Amino acid sequence: MSSWSIVFCATVWKPVANHVPLNAEVIGANEHESHYVFDILFNNTTDIQPEIHSTDTHGTNEVNFAILHLFGYQFAPRYKDIHDKVSQSLYGFNHPSQYGEDMLLRPIRKINPDLIIPEWENIQRIMVSLALKTTTQSIIVSKLSAYARKNKTRRALWEYDNIIRSLYLLDYIDSPPLRSNVQRALNRGENYHQLRRAVSYANFGKLRFKTEYEQQIWNECARLITNCIIYYNTTILSNLLSYKEGTGDVKGAALLKQISPVAWQHINFCGRYEFSQMSEAIDIDAIIHQLAQVPVQQDMVM
Repeated sequence: MSSWSIVFCATVWKPVANHVPLNAEVIGANEHESHYVFDILFNNTTDIQPEIHSTDTHGTNEVNFAILHLFGYQFAPRYKDIHDKVSQSLYGFNHPSQYGEDMLLRPIRKINPDLIIPEWENIQRIMVSLALKTTTQSIIVSKLSAYARKNKTRRALWEYDNIIRSLYLLDYIDSPPLRSNVQRALNRGENYHQLRRAVSYANFGKLRFKTEYEQQIWNECARLITNCIIYYNTTILSNLLSYKEGTGDVKGAALLKQISPVAWQHINFCGRYEFSQMSEAIDIDAIIHQLAQVPVQQDMVM
């Protein structure tokens, strides 16, 4: 006698904008996150509309620079080894021999506009389909990947991507503020994931769902709790900042602006909760009055 068991394996991908998770996408564990970058940005219906998207190397592929650029986004990934990436992915509009032997950075080959121009109309059709939401980036990437490597449309889109990626690599090397902002954005995302793990660990880290639908409900509930914590912390920080500015505490206000709202040491995740009775409203003013007596420490900033 034999038995069968079906295990639902998936991951949840969430873009975070200044500590705020905008939305979420449940994808299969065997699917690549980079295939959903555009979809999750373009389907964002919140009031927060980011213009720059940062990610680790796992969020990059051969078309993300091109697609996001054509829709007005700036794709700003962080590469683990920028030296190797530049040596393998920097392209120019002239032949490498024309850049001189004494140059620190030289392209590996010349961009071929003849690959892009004849296929520009087909590329526009793909972008219109994405804009009208008649298809998704994951479907586009899957179809392009299924094509032969010499497919003209595929090669054209990849070549256009090479242009935008090369421009970004040069900016990334030349601009310390850009590198700092990308790192800061990824740190904020990691801070959010740590908070989510703390929220989820109330069940000792065990999954509570068996189907995809149950996972979506579980994920949205956990995201709601996380957002409530961030909102609560932000309310306290905003009111405390107003108090500091009103009392002329310039140094304290400056440090306070750098404190992350992603914190949970003061939150009790475990215990018994009663929701059937009306609870007293939180007295924010009393909290602010107590916190105002405590000096802001340098090690509390982001």
